[in-house]
Amino acid sequence: MTPGPPIWVVGAGGLLGGAIVRLAGTHGRDVLVSSIPWHDAAAAATALAQDLDAVVVRAAGGPWDLLWCAGSGVTSTGERLLDAEVRTIRQFIDEAIERHGAGLGRGAVFMASTAGGIYAGSVDPPFDELSPPQPLSAYGEAKLAAEKEFARLAAEVGCRVLVGRMSNLYGPGQNLAKSQGLISQLCRSQLLGEPIGVYVSLDTVRDYLFVDDAAALILDGLAMLRDRASAGSTVVKILASQRSSSVAAVLGEFRRIFKRGQLLRLAASAQSGQQARDLRFRSVVWTDLDRRTMTPLPAGIAATAADIGRRIRAGELAAVART
Repeated sequence: MTPGPPIWVVGAGGLLGGAIVRLAGTHGRDVLVSSIPWHDAAAAATALAQDLDAVVVRAAGGPWDLLWCAGSGVTSTGERLLDAEVRTIRQFIDEAIERHGAGLGRGAVFMASTAGGIYAGSVDPPFDELSPPQPLSAYGEAKLAAEKEFARLAAEVGCRVLVGRMSNLYGPGQNLAKSQGLISQLCRSQLLGEPIGVYVSLDTVRDYLFVDDAAALILDGLAMLRDRASAGSTVVKILASQRSSSVAAVLGEFRRIFKRGQLLRLAASAQSGQQARDLRFRSVVWTDLDRRTMTPLPAGIAATAADIGRRIRAGELAAVART
């Protein structure tokens, strides 16, 4: 079995990108990882275009894959920073079209989007790909704008694009400096014996997707994209465990695993109005992709806690601000 086309991962230093690089490596894929000066939009767009040149050269006229897993924004990120991210994507796509045009038609592109941000204001859960998007934050709006930019790339050069609207990712390698990642933050709280702030109701429901499961869904989804999608098309799919848990249920799992309760600070937040109470998801697109065994929540929590424990012992989390 051939290992597949060369694969370029943008955002390989993040939770999702890192998991994809690891999994692609076990499959023998030729992986190109970008190092991008994100602080300078013009320089970032140029560096991205140069890495695109490199992966096209590696493909030697054959197929290639791009997985866009970059993005520093969260629900509370300000509009100015989010607009800058979208501008960088737009500039990169403009430059890619100018450099290669229809020569990019052999590519398959994945873009990591957010199900939670896009459906935050939608009604009648569980939400699927036919549910009308209704963002409540600049973060959700920015992800929708980025989706449109990648759809434009597909339409103009004939490549195929898979937009993955991701549920709540968690797992080893999460950046704890971001104000996100309930499971990782709870693990850190338990291991350090420090309180954690919870700013939503305990009956808030989320879909938690273990990052290694997400990576496998994405790589298999790109293979399906080549087989099933027509040239120039964009496929939107929700990527989720499709099993949901309330915050109270997650706390119960932690109590069972760690044999002690959680030190909590329950409080209101200015961002609470941007958080939906019920974010259950059900995919109706390519449902055969979802027919696989997913990591159970207790096993995922244990793997995340083991990783965070290692990082604490190594002193890697010493500079991280307390939640």
